[in-house]
Amino acid sequence: MTTYAVGDLQGCLEPLKCLLEQVDFSPSRDCLWLAGDLVNRGPQSLEALRYVRDLDGSAVCVLGNHDLHLLAVAHNIERMRKSDTLQAILDAPDRNDLIDWLRRQKLLHYDEHRHTALVHAGIPPQWTLEKALRRAAEVEAALQDDALLMPFLDGMYGNEPAKWSKDLHGVPRLRLITNYFTRMRFCKADGTLELEAKEGLNKAPSGYAPWFSHPQRKTRNVKIVFGHWAALEGRCDEPDVFALDTGCVWGNAMTLMNLDSGELLRCACDHGRPN
Repeated sequence: MTTYAVGDLQGCLEPLKCLLEQVDFSPSRDCLWLAGDLVNRGPQSLEALRYVRDLDGSAVCVLGNHDLHLLAVAHNIERMRKSDTLQAILDAPDRNDLIDWLRRQKLLHYDEHRHTALVHAGIPPQWTLEKALRRAAEVEAALQDDALLMPFLDGMYGNEPAKWSKDLHGVPRLRLITNYFTRMRFCKADGTLELEAKEGLNKAPSGYAPWFSHPQRKTRNVKIVFGHWAALEGRCDEPDVFALDTGCVWGNAMTLMNLDSGELLRCACDHGRPN
């Protein structure tokens, strides 16, 4: 059995199939980790969502900001944006099954055997792995609770609060947890978020730094696989931190990582052949 991890699909299914064919992936034998943002912007959001769902126990998926946006749109909380490619999912005969499956996915996955965590955007520097898992479980519980789902989705959007406090409660608490795990790029050492900047490492706003670069980050003893930050182009010099969103939907490539060997394989998005 081999476990692989892949960055953001964003509706780009053919490059994923190309990569899995290259490594002779077998759902009966192997496992695929997906770093979130399965859908949106790319041409095959419906097909990608179905494909990952049908992998069943052979796939481990964490939620990204675009996946949560789909949940909000599907529940009439948020309107679709001009750049969204979600309509096919909303019109699909299995729409309800797909949405229900999506809301039951994790925000943070941890493999104790590999001592490796999977997350869409990152883990804030002030949290240990144990605290991060507990905080992720709060949002996961809200998503899976019929009574809490709508209030959470209704209050999910926004950049405030920007800093964690144990005194936060209700929707503001869940919103900040969600922003850490699904939107974070730059922050201060105490976890104060800056959510407007989306550029690469050398474009950090004054006083902020990439979440993984803070010297006192409390998850330095854990391997972390993440997506979300396409501007990094897969370049992350931090030991045991692996950036896998290499901008496939923007015309670059999709990256597959063998978690056992560390080998990386890329497949260009526009023509579906390895480069």
